[in-house]
Amino acid sequence: MIKQNQYFPQSTPHPCETLVEKLEEMEMGPKEFAVRTGKPEKTIIAIMKGNSSITPDMAVQFESVLKIPAHFWLNSQHSYDEYIAREKRKEALSESLEWAKLFPLAEMINKSWMPQKTSLREKTGELLAFFSISNHSAWEDYYLKQQLKIAFRISLAHTKEPYAISAWLRKGELQATELTTKNYSDKVFKEALPEIKSVMAKHPSNFFQKLQGICLEAGVKVVHTPCLPKAPICGSTRWLNDTPLIQLSGRYKRNDSFWFTFFHEAGHIILHGKKDIFLENIDYTDKDKQKEKEADEFAIKWTFTKEEQSEILLIFNISKDDVIEFAKKFNTHPAIIIGRLQHDGLVPYSLGRQFFKPVDLS
Repeated sequence: MIKQNQYFPQSTPHPCETLVEKLEEMEMGPKEFAVRTGKPEKTIIAIMKGNSSITPDMAVQFESVLKIPAHFWLNSQHSYDEYIAREKRKEALSESLEWAKLFPLAEMINKSWMPQKTSLREKTGELLAFFSISNHSAWEDYYLKQQLKIAFRISLAHTKEPYAISAWLRKGELQATELTTKNYSDKVFKEALPEIKSVMAKHPSNFFQKLQGICLEAGVKVVHTPCLPKAPICGSTRWLNDTPLIQLSGRYKRNDSFWFTFFHEAGHIILHGKKDIFLENIDYTDKDKQKEKEADEFAIKWTFTKEEQSEILLIFNISKDDVIEFAKKFNTHPAIIIGRLQHDGLVPYSLGRQFFKPVDLS
């Protein structure tokens, strides 16, 4: 990201201009200068035309012949090279403007994912910095063509909104870098699940901090990333090197869906290892429906089992008090029970609305 108040000149001359002027002043031709510096004449001519660069070795030789310090030649060359690089950067930005328009820039700025900028060119520069890439082609190689499969093992090319989805995923990665965790332990994570379930059952006001802390002790990073328009993702699981990352959006802003999604993602970590990336509520070509089913079954096991549901259904007319008592018995939250029964069409939506707790982590 470019710092404020940095000055970049509109143009910077190649050091060849100084070289040509000095040789004219000394009435020395390129052939003689080449002999005196021990360099090929074609190399000297290329430098004088601005087609070649002055190396440290040349700068020292030039100093001996022209009595102009070597650091002058090196600084001049460096300034010219930086100027050329920035000109190329301007071209890359111009070529990326239409690409940048495909992202929900206003929402990303509103969420402080990117700094406030006025012009599209500035926003494009910030977007490239957000993804840590030099141009839009690099984004396409990474997210659409899978040229770095070690880091990103699926292609978003066949999703409806690859731009918004990639931005949401990238934000999760940035959030993950801010967390410090122990080395991942499958054993410790499994042993932590009952404690996490108790947090779910009680759902205290600081439930997310408790969840995040327990998971960090097991080597799992958990982050909350609000949804972006056109990226209706509930959650995602992937491995960043040797550390699993669970990214949750809290999309439905209800505790029952939040906790089911968490345990679903935890299931992917425990059951499916490091090879895949999983995006919930998003269809993509590499999606393994069997693994999604297994993760669902894992989440059911840790939130409200089928056996527990069958036990409740033995009651002819389920009341609020029944739900509360069964929630205590099963160490779950009443909203988990009501949400599942409503989802399966077993109780009316009017029953137990008061049990649902809002999830707003923004």
